Amino acid sequence: MPHDFGKNPRAAMGGVGSGRRWRFDGRDTVDAYRQLDVRKLARGGWLEPGLSSTLTWTRGGAEVGRIEIRAEAGRIVLDYRVRGGSGDWEMMNYPVPLVSTPCHLGGARRWFLCPARGCGRRVAVLYGGRIFACRRCHGLAYPSQREDAGDRAARKADRLRERLGWPGGVLDGSDLGRPKGMHRETYARLCAEHDALRETWEWQFVERWRGMAL
Repeated sequence: MPHDFGKNPRAAMGGVGSGRRWRFDGRDTVDAYRQLDVRKLARGGWLEPGLSSTLTWTRGGAEVGRIEIRAEAGRIVLDYRVRGGSGDWEMMNYPVPLVSTPCHLGGARRWFLCPARGCGRRVAVLYGGRIFACRRCHGLAYPSQREDAGDRAARKADRLRERLGWPGGVLDGSDLGRPKGMHRETYARLCAEHDALRETWEWQFVERWRGMAL
């Protein structure tokens, strides 16, 4: 079993790029992290003992994360690498237990048992930091728990940037232009939505800092 999270729980297998870039509090949200959803793995047949699969995450058409998943009786084994604080890659390989509970209308539902030391909580989703662990172990909030109008605007703008293949978050002014294959009308609409959301975020930013200065 993994024993701890290390000093940087978001190393390499962590967020897709927006969490701390625009938030005013220190707590990340779940959508900033890679996710393993036991329901999706079960539907895809990935939990059948003896099956080995590769899961990848992409952004703007480029691969940004990869993990090998080997299914065994009562567990899956995760195999991937993370970059530590020194910049060196570290290989990670550990099991995540699986349990089942009966459904009211028949059948069974699968769950992960969080592999973080001292946890073992039954959860449907694990979030990837140095290890994949539950939301509470990573100290994550759902976006709706922590957002104001500016936060919501920034999160939506970052999602638009992902769709457009633009790097960075709302604070990043990088614009790589229209993605290949995207219609001009769609591109113009998404750009207009992005600019309006950024303007909302900037207004909220100014208002919040003005309030802090009073």
